[in-house]
Amino acid sequence: MLDLFMQFSITILGSNSALPTSNRYPSAQIVNISDRLYLVDCGEGTQMQLRKNKISFSKINNVFISHLHGDHCFGLIGLISTFSLLERKSDLNIFAHNDLKKLLMPQIRYFCAELSFNINFHAINPDENSVIYEDKNITVSTIPLNHRIPTCGFLFREKEKPLHLRKDMIDFFQIPIKELKKIKAGADFVTPDGKTIENKRLTTPADRSRAYAYCSDTGYYEYIVPIIKDIDLLYHEATFLSDKKEKPENLYHSTAEDAAQIAAKANVKKLLIGHFSSRYKDLSKFVSEAAKIFPCVEIASEGMRVGV
Repeated sequence: MLDLFMQFSITILGSNSALPTSNRYPSAQIVNISDRLYLVDCGEGTQMQLRKNKISFSKINNVFISHLHGDHCFGLIGLISTFSLLERKSDLNIFAHNDLKKLLMPQIRYFCAELSFNINFHAINPDENSVIYEDKNITVSTIPLNHRIPTCGFLFREKEKPLHLRKDMIDFFQIPIKELKKIKAGADFVTPDGKTIENKRLTTPADRSRAYAYCSDTGYYEYIVPIIKDIDLLYHEATFLSDKKEKPENLYHSTAEDAAQIAAKANVKKLLIGHFSSRYKDLSKFVSEAAKIFPCVEIASEGMRVGV
């Protein structure tokens, strides 16, 4: 069985803003939930970072694009081309603003005329907080953000987990296998002679469900606080330090202080900051600024893996 760290983790592929540096790439992350991989944003160089971090291309079936600025989607056509060269067969689902399909399809037709797999585009409304994806383990919801163009973050939330069975009690009452699923879901067990065995005697509490929110790019935006309230891990952009920020109301980006204030107001357990401006070489000052408001903060860096 996968340990809890492996069951829900984030791998940073790119932590920089629009201009890449020699050691920081544009935005991209892998969310790993029970060995299912979800790609969040796909800046230039994403496929190189996937290779470098030994992440299996074949396990990526769902891609979530926050908005249509190049540093968040320029890597898509290259990744799609590589998938086809590898003779991928399984469908690829892309969740993004509807304009992405209009922009990407001409490139696909030109560069990938004999695509080996199907691409399913799922149009999302960045201005709504709504569930856009669901499987047996998780839901993914949009988080409206405050940027120059329609932009949203994504909230990955585990579904409520089943109760743990007490094997000693299951054996003692000789409970049939066909009843176990119902008991794990909270049902009592009724014996053949009509006696009710309460669920609490047969189970122990379920593992706690966890949640992760990705919020990039955005200015300071308290609207998102109730959406991300009490989550386990928040990735929030921190493009600037407070003393260098140039008219933030026009740039629609956040400082480390802004990110920390959002984390504190939302009572999240841990804050991860990224999307740094290329002007900054020493990122330790970002932690110092944020930690004055929210102590449990860490810098996102390429290749970093964080358990949720």
